[in-house]
Amino acid sequence: MMQFDIEKVLELSKQAGYAVMEIYKKDFAVYDKSDNSPLTEADMAAHHLLVDGLKAIAPSIPVLSEESGEEVKTERLKWSEYWLIDPLDGTKEFIKKNGEFTINVALIKDGVPVFGVVYAPALNTLYWGEQGKGAFKQNDGENAVEIKVGDNPTVATGWKVVGSRSHQSDDFKAFMEMLPEADIVAMGSSLKLCLVAEGAADLYPRLGPTSEWDTAAAHAVVLAAGGQVLEVETLKPLTYNQRPDTLLNPYFIVCKEPSDFWAKKG
Repeated sequence: MMQFDIEKVLELSKQAGYAVMEIYKKDFAVYDKSDNSPLTEADMAAHHLLVDGLKAIAPSIPVLSEESGEEVKTERLKWSEYWLIDPLDGTKEFIKKNGEFTINVALIKDGVPVFGVVYAPALNTLYWGEQGKGAFKQNDGENAVEIKVGDNPTVATGWKVVGSRSHQSDDFKAFMEMLPEADIVAMGSSLKLCLVAEGAADLYPRLGPTSEWDTAAAHAVVLAAGGQVLEVETLKPLTYNQRPDTLLNPYFIVCKEPSDFWAKKG
């Protein structure tokens, strides 16, 4: 049982989305962070709103955001339970104004995302999932519906595989050779994981860099929907806050379960 009001977290995620949309609708400044990824006013507006809001909702649970300072990113190693947020996932999609960006809020417990919210404000689509309680999608203010991952295809052809709209790596192209005639479903941000969670795609092989805040919220939705997020090298569950020297994820695959068509071939 969560020790906070989930409805308040859903509402807070929407509020962050509204703040982001105010900036999205007009011309906005784009700065460079130290790693040269684009940082907009929207990232910081959502960051402050979410951090303050989560501290008000659950004062005892610390918060790690993509935009947190370095001291927080070091302190996090002492935490067994914490919020992990990306105030604006898919900044490149935001700058392109294609709508495929999200607000990501996850609760991590002992390395596992046990609750997550993914809100796509430009699409007015909300996903959330809670360990043991199921995963849900609410589209444009309609009633929420429960979502589940689909079954794996029984043949090698015809798989629906999620690929990035902004970057497809050579590794991804090589992986796809194992699944001939696959339908590539292009999508930005953490919505890629959500497509598998709702059964709109069979597989999402992420064979390129991501950070823990990029994936945690949608990972929680996938788990609650009956799916898995597995490290490519080992096919063991992807975990969080277990690597002291980095907040980067290893390559991973989002699926219902491993399939002989791709798992045994590495």
